[in-house]
Amino acid sequence: MTKFFWNALRLSPVILGATLLLGNRVQAAETPVDVVVPTTTTDQAAVPAPQIAASQTPTLVSQVPSNSLAQVTSVSQLSDVQPTDWAFQALQSLVERYGCIAGYPDGTYRGNRALTRYEFAAGLNACLDRVNELIATATADQVTREDLATLQRLQEEFAAEVATLRGRVDALEAQTAELEANQFSTTTVLNGEVIFAISDVFADTAVEGADLEYNTVLGARARLNFDTSFGGRDLLRTRLQAANLDNNSGETGTAMTRLGFDTNTNNDVVIDDFFYRFPVGDAALVQLNFSNLGLDNSLYSFNPALESAGRGAISRYGRFSPIYRTGSGAGLAVSLNPEGPLTISGVFAAPNAADPGAGGVGLFKGAYTALGQIGFRVSDAFTIGATYARSYQNTASGIDLFGSTGSANANAPFGENVATEANHYGAQASLQLGRSLNLSGWVGYSTADALVGPAADADMFYWAATLALQDFGREGSQLGIIFGQPPKVTDSALVEDPDTSYHLEGLYRLQLNQNIAITPGVLVIFNPEHNNANDTIYVGTLRTTFSF
Repeated sequence: MTKFFWNALRLSPVILGATLLLGNRVQAAETPVDVVVPTTTTDQAAVPAPQIAASQTPTLVSQVPSNSLAQVTSVSQLSDVQPTDWAFQALQSLVERYGCIAGYPDGTYRGNRALTRYEFAAGLNACLDRVNELIATATADQVTREDLATLQRLQEEFAAEVATLRGRVDALEAQTAELEANQFSTTTVLNGEVIFAISDVFADTAVEGADLEYNTVLGARARLNFDTSFGGRDLLRTRLQAANLDNNSGETGTAMTRLGFDTNTNNDVVIDDFFYRFPVGDAALVQLNFSNLGLDNSLYSFNPALESAGRGAISRYGRFSPIYRTGSGAGLAVSLNPEGPLTISGVFAAPNAADPGAGGVGLFKGAYTALGQIGFRVSDAFTIGATYARSYQNTASGIDLFGSTGSANANAPFGENVATEANHYGAQASLQLGRSLNLSGWVGYSTADALVGPAADADMFYWAATLALQDFGREGSQLGIIFGQPPKVTDSALVEDPDTSYHLEGLYRLQLNQNIAITPGVLVIFNPEHNNANDTIYVGTLRTTFSF
């Protein structure tokens, strides 16, 4: 018997106890590490805010799992191991003399769970490696022949399992090498979403009594996101988009019937979202927007269950408050204390930032929207926010105060050729009751002033409430109901909306599997354009969403 094996036998009593006690460590080591990537099923890019858990923050690097193990140097560090436990002395010896035991980050050992033969074999192999380390450092003394017999028996008993594990490791190494050799990019993740939608509009007449001639249509929208990270916490998103989905407002006579995902590029591929987001320590999150990005892509919009165009509301108004549609464009967004209970956010956006022409455009001299928001997480279930936005629009940018979500009077209270500035005030809230019910809502008030011609002003008002039943009927599925009043001119010296429109929407997203969802939905607009003389309009839609 060589000196190596004779010294190894000195530690053989350790082997049996260690392998029995290392089951937790092996299983935890085999637990797949979570990889969190930016969401692909919402138009928002998982904007961190006090209302969003830290796990939702986009990142392209693996996160440490919650059940990962850490080496302990004293058995007293294990809160669930007591001196009265039958294995206390064995654990104490293994931890303090041999360093062969690890615990969980919460200070527990969890020694009562079962382990498989493979886990036992892996634990045995791990402790044998530890024995070799001790021998190499000349810390092992003589052992008995009984210890030798125990060690040999364990090696023979689990030789097949250890060999199988070795083969599995070799196979994984080969697969990893293959993936590394053929991966798309070391810094970029590719994900996407495709929407197919069948839609039809039903009413006796369109707005103002014209015949409503609308045939059933089929359209699609495809998006590819290239999400790149250079340090693990930053995000460069480049989105390519092509679509041919109809904007039905031309046929119905009102933007109130628009769908939340209607986009038409004539199937040409264009760049849509284009921004770079990076943290400044834990104190701030900065986002540089390079394209015509909506305000909702830069901060939290308080309707988490229904904000997504591909998985949430089917209507444009039902996704989130119109205050997030008061402008869009290139610019800057900053969120202070993004993961804390109180977050302060600011966004500046200019729709013609890239145009240096003489028409008073560009980043600072043309149309713009400046928005500030305070978000407060009252509890893990309840979040509220207050938002203020100031916008300036001219003929170069187009006059559309609420992004086609209210009446024509509300979107252009002084006409489409009159430069307009407006102040917008909004309050939003979201309440999560258990795991299945989400209640959200918003209310907003705006004042606008005409900057061309005779002095004129106008006041607008809107509100909505949403309900979402998650995992309804099937895991991952969702039932949604939205009711509210789209933006309406309540006071103006020029023109006021005479009556009140109401928005009612019902949808059910059936999640067929992780990547495919089918959503039938119905949108009803009562008194379109806030006019009782207009017939009620119904919009039926069947949306199919593929995400990957």
